[in-house]
Amino acid sequence: MPKTLPEWLTHCEALHPKTIDMTLERVALVRDRLDLKFLAPVISVAGTNGKGSTCAMLECIALQSGWRVGLYIKPHLVHFEERCRINGAMVSAERLVPHFEAVEAAREGVALTYFEFTTLAILRALSQASLDLVILEVGLGGRLDAVNAIDADCAVITSIALDHTDYLGPDRESIGREKAGIMRAGRPVVVSDPQPPASLIAHAESLGADLWRLGRDFNVQGDQQQWAWAGRHRRYNGLAYPALRGANQLLNAAGALAAFEALRDRLPITAQGVRNGLAMVELPGRFQIVPGQPVLVLDVAHNPQAVAALALNLDQMGFYPCSHAVFGAMADKDITGLISSLAPIVDRWYLTDLPVPRAIKAEELCGLVAAASGQRHVSISTHANPAEALAAAVAAADPADRIVVFGSFYTVGGVLKDGLPRLVARHLG
Repeated sequence: MPKTLPEWLTHCEALHPKTIDMTLERVALVRDRLDLKFLAPVISVAGTNGKGSTCAMLECIALQSGWRVGLYIKPHLVHFEERCRINGAMVSAERLVPHFEAVEAAREGVALTYFEFTTLAILRALSQASLDLVILEVGLGGRLDAVNAIDADCAVITSIALDHTDYLGPDRESIGREKAGIMRAGRPVVVSDPQPPASLIAHAESLGADLWRLGRDFNVQGDQQQWAWAGRHRRYNGLAYPALRGANQLLNAAGALAAFEALRDRLPITAQGVRNGLAMVELPGRFQIVPGQPVLVLDVAHNPQAVAALALNLDQMGFYPCSHAVFGAMADKDITGLISSLAPIVDRWYLTDLPVPRAIKAEELCGLVAAASGQRHVSISTHANPAEALAAAVAAADPADRIVVFGSFYTVGGVLKDGLPRLVARHLG
């Protein structure tokens, strides 16, 4: 039997012939053997973009309102333990090991994927903690995702875009139908996508879910200094913008506040909790700006919609003489779609290999980047890993430049593995 968390994770990787096996039957069977139940209300968060940010806001607002909170969020950037937080702190590897042991004992005769096994272990850890709220980030889907083995008291569905089309379908309607699978009859579902797929709305109505739609059941408005939120029964005025940067974060914050209003009878929050929570929320790798010379921007944008939002946010940062980009991605992504939004503003590309078989090789990225850049003269280099790519960018950059690290979680995680980089250009060393 494995003894440590790294040993258990290695064990989990070898259990199932597929990395993704979209079915709930095996997970539900092991869930029942574990007798997994939650006494606290559960919020499940699905969507293509904005899930992690919404979860982080829910967590921080609830904590600042005085509640005990458990969070399952993924994937991790550096350490697996990032996926499980209790009261804002990562659960230690040692505390997780007994839950892996319990899943192993309960799964006798059942093959679980890495994601299913680890999800069940974290769910068990959260179910045995003394909590007032449990927040669960759904994986790539919804209907057949392992997290959906838990009946949520409130579902939140963020923006829907094209991603994981091999598993979820070729268009937003198909993907929306899969995400809608986390809804439950008679229970609230908050949709923070301003233009949700018709399939999502149709499923909520046919199921008899309590549908909360942005623009109908809750609204946002604001100016350059502050913003306001209005729901069915409550308003918040004069709010500071969320600490998470980017125009899209207002939609995520709006969805989080709607979820709290939907659960107000079981989990009332305070106005001060909302203000403090939005001001203090942190989530590494989501348009994260690290001050320095040059400035560093980290973003796990890995589908065209997310990269388009990144491009807009970069454009609003102001003028930089030269923009450097460290980029690596999975081969099954729309690579041209990822590159095209940033191609007009990136002057130097540092393309990197990633330590997983699914990743596209840096050499293969060269031609795609050159094609997307068109007539612009850009510099392109390839590197063995993200840390080397970032080091090359720092060596080439002037203090007034900016460096953007984006793409896969492995790309951003690769530059964070030794801690948050604080950049000093060679001129200032």
